[in-house]
Amino acid sequence: MKRILLALALAPALAAAAFAADAPGLPVTKAPAGAEVYIIAPKDGATVGPEFTVSFGLKGMGVAPAGVKKEGTGHHHLLVDVKDLPAAGQPIPKDENHVHFGNGQTETTVKLKPGTHTLQLELADENHVPFDPPVVSKKITVHVK
Repeated sequence: MKRILLALALAPALAAAAFAADAPGLPVTKAPAGAEVYIIAPKDGATVGPEFTVSFGLKGMGVAPAGVKKEGTGHHHLLVDVKDLPAAGQPIPKDENHVHFGNGQTETTVKLKPGTHTLQLELADENHVPFDPPVVSKKITVHVK
């Protein structure tokens, strides 16, 4: 009897999980032709202190805060030591390696432990979903002393 009750209690949750796995992602916004995002500073290969400024550059698009739907705009995400780009059609994760700039910031101060690190920018739409095709910068390496 307990097994039947447990099965009945879990059935809605399992059905919801199965539905969510098959559900389509959020709408994907097309990137304007020629859009580019890049890191202005620091330069690739730079040696920096444990706290340094990263400046973001953007061509062919504008910057708007997350949640604001305005054609031809997006907002920045800084990918720190990320090997693979976030999944297409899904919001970019928010953690220590995927830093969101949903207020439309174009510069930030980064604190990293000594060693070699990679930095890359990815632009996303109002829902934090990467554009199609992805608007990503060249990955740069910095050496933190």
